Amino acid sequence: MRTTTPLVLALSAALAACSPPDVSTAPAAPDSPSFSTGNPINTGSKNPVTLAVIGDIPYGPAKLAEFPAFLDLINSDPKVDLVVHLGDIKAGSNSPCTDEYFATVRTLFDGFKDPLVYTPGDNEWTDCHVASKNNGLYTPTERLEAVRGLFFPVAGQTLGGRKMQVLTQADDPANSAYVENVMWRQSEVVFATLNVPGSNDDLAPWGMPLPADADNYPSQAQERAARDQANAAWIDESFALATETNAAGVVLMMQADVWDLTSALSGYDALVRQIGLRAASFGKPVLLLEGDSHAFEVQRPYSASSPLRLVHPSTPIAENVTRIVVEGSAGRTEYVRLTIDPKTKEGTLFTWERVPLN
Repeated sequence: MRTTTPLVLALSAALAACSPPDVSTAPAAPDSPSFSTGNPINTGSKNPVTLAVIGDIPYGPAKLAEFPAFLDLINSDPKVDLVVHLGDIKAGSNSPCTDEYFATVRTLFDGFKDPLVYTPGDNEWTDCHVASKNNGLYTPTERLEAVRGLFFPVAGQTLGGRKMQVLTQADDPANSAYVENVMWRQSEVVFATLNVPGSNDDLAPWGMPLPADADNYPSQAQERAARDQANAAWIDESFALATETNAAGVVLMMQADVWDLTSALSGYDALVRQIGLRAASFGKPVLLLEGDSHAFEVQRPYSASSPLRLVHPSTPIAENVTRIVVEGSAGRTEYVRLTIDPKTKEGTLFTWERVPLN
């Protein structure tokens, strides 16, 4: 018998709160999710939803210069309901992580007419040090705090012109720092973002020197341990919600390409195993959206026949998992138009196409 998690119980209270009020009903528990607009747990809708999925952009001066045109292209797509950015809003090296640059990107993000869900990449915090990256004299965990403050100013609310309410892990007292980990249910699918960055999940050493006040912020080891624990809890909550609400599928979104064979990957072993086990138990379609390695590809890394299943030790078999890596960096400027339609026949819950700027 599966144990119902505290968040799922809170979600049930939230759903009841969206119904006509009953004066005989006790007030919701203090830790129940609070809503400002909309309903992040849309249990009844069978309508399709379409996402524009992007990542690793704007990456350098040329991509920054063309981003307004790219934004206009997405805004003009009548099929798009929601935009997802998988992280890396700047180049990884020789690209200072200044407040001014972050503010420039935030202004661009505000230009999206639809809700924008963003999860941070390694280039905007993990790699923000002067040692091997030459990105300025910063403490990476200080830059993560800056990213949170600028890009997640209202907990549980997206960016973009048309705000959307989402659940946030910041509502969990045990993981209150992780405002960037969000979740919602739409078109009978549970969506969740995870702060899983490249640079081997922040195992790549920051190096020295660090700023004089570096001890005022979490160390690299402290940050990674806390974040991995939070991500593991959020994955469990995502599949628990999907099971409780009889969802048709699950979409997990993160920056890191955890099967990028050109990089060290040991930092993702436990994450890959956990996702595979949860997906196999869930049994319905699961989609992983990733950036980081900059080249579009679609694979089934948990398939018994996939060589990628050998990349991480003890990877389970889960034939229901599909992985999409978005194009980025110096590659073709494009977005993935991803449509989720719960009314289609089994096996075609997720469909996608690549839409180029030019």
